[in-house]
Formats: sequence, C-alpha cells, structure tokens
Amino acid sequence: MLEAGLIQRELLPFGAVPFPMAADTSHHIIGLIPSRWGSSRFPGKPLHPIAGKPLVQHVWERVCRCSRLDAIAIATDDQRIFDAAVSFGARAIMTSPDHPSGSDRLAEAVRSFPTATHVVNIQGDEPLIDPALIDRLAEALVSDEALSMATVACPISAQEDLDNPNIVKVALARNGDALYFSRSVIPYARHPRVAPPLRHLGIYAYRRDFLENYVRWAPTPLEQTESLEQLRALENGARIRVILTDHVSVGVDTPEQAEQVEQILLNIH
Repeated sequence: MLEAGLIQRELLPFGAVPFPMAADTSHHIIGLIPSRWGSSRFPGKPLHPIAGKPLVQHVWERVCRCSRLDAIAIATDDQRIFDAAVSFGARAIMTSPDHPSGSDRLAEAVRSFPTATHVVNIQGDEPLIDPALIDRLAEALVSDEALSMATVACPISAQEDLDNPNIVKVALARNGDALYFSRSVIPYARHPRVAPPLRHLGIYAYRRDFLENYVRWAPTPLEQTESLEQLRALENGARIRVILTDHVSVGVDTPEQAEQVEQILLNIH
C-alpha cells in the first residue's frame, strides 16, 4: 500500500472558512473517500472536471470542512487518481484493485492509520455532501460505544422513489437503530401511513474493530438476496444507528448529472 500527501487546510469552496480539526483525544476519527476509475456508466468519473476541478477534489474540499474528523484521505486503486489527489494536496492511499466491495477497500486503507478508532466512509461522487451531516454521523457513533455502525436516511415523498428498487429503504426501531434495509417498499402500507418511509443514503461510519471483523465474515443470505452489503451486519447481530436528515446530496453517476452539479456550483459562486 502506498500513500502520499498531507491535508492542506486551504481556502475552500463556497466562501467558507474550514472548521478546526477535532480535538477529542479519546477517539481518532478518520474520513476515507473511496475513488475508483472504473464505472460502467461513467469511466474516469473521479477526475471528470466540474467547475474547473476534478470531481473528487470537490468531495475532498467539502469533507475538509468537517470538525469531527482527525484525518482525511482518498483511497483509490488507480495511479491517475492517486497522482491527481496528491497534486491538489490530499492524502492518497493506493489500494488493491481486487476488492469485492467498498468495505474491503476501506479496511485496507484504514491500516494506514494505526491510531484510528473510527472511520467514516464518504461517497466519492457527491461533491455537495453536507459537512455537518458527516459530523453528526461521526458524533452519533462515538457517543455510544455499543454501536457498531451508523448511517443516514431521509424521508421519501415521491411514489416513484418508493417503487424504485435502486433506492434502498430502511425501517427503524424506536431507538433509531435499523431493523431492515430493502429494495422493496418497507414498511408495506396495509393501513394509512403514520410516518413517511425512509430512503437510505450511502454514507457509513464504523468502529474500526467492527470493520476489520465485518470484512472477514462470509456474505449472508439476506445480503445476497437483496444485494445490500449492510444486511451482513444486521444478520450477524450488529447495531446500525440511523441518523435522519432532510439533506439529499446530488450524486454524480452520469456526464449529464456532472453538468447539473456544475451549474449548481457555478450558481453558488
């Protein structure tokens, strides 16, 4: 595994002054941004220029505004992304190209941080991610030592989203822990709903020791049926706390979406 570069607390987009890094000495929380070149719909997406910068740089600059992260790095399996990340001041970690999942890549990358106690996995294709949401996620995990993971969900209002199997739904217990994740509609509305269904957003925080065990477990039946990796945690008895938000970041999966995000960024300026 190779790594290079140091986080530079430079002037960030949107006219914001970066928050100071976390001062909590009992936990060491790192933010990792997985970034792969290969994409069936959008090859080379991480380095696609948006408003004069590579997509992954926008993500990194947003994450640098977090106050609860002690270190940030971009984890990639491609030398082009590695070199680009170093060139704009990010710490970059080269990982194996053979990982079967993002969690496996995360587990390899975290080895570069021997003192890390928790890790936040931040989507590398969301250049408008809310730094405050990342901080809330990290805080939720470290505030309850019994938690293995934490993630985020938001209300679903559109019927087409509810019916879309590519939008993952989550049902919660009264304490905010996940009961189940599904591509199907959950809960089924036999009677009028008393609360909106929830959409799972793909950002996770893990206790380091849990992540290292999690990637050693064999895939589980529900995980394989739904093709949802987080079900492996639930099937093994882990608790996943779900933070609720109204913020839905605009992701980039296609060149057309990159153009939409560019317009948003240009309008902000």
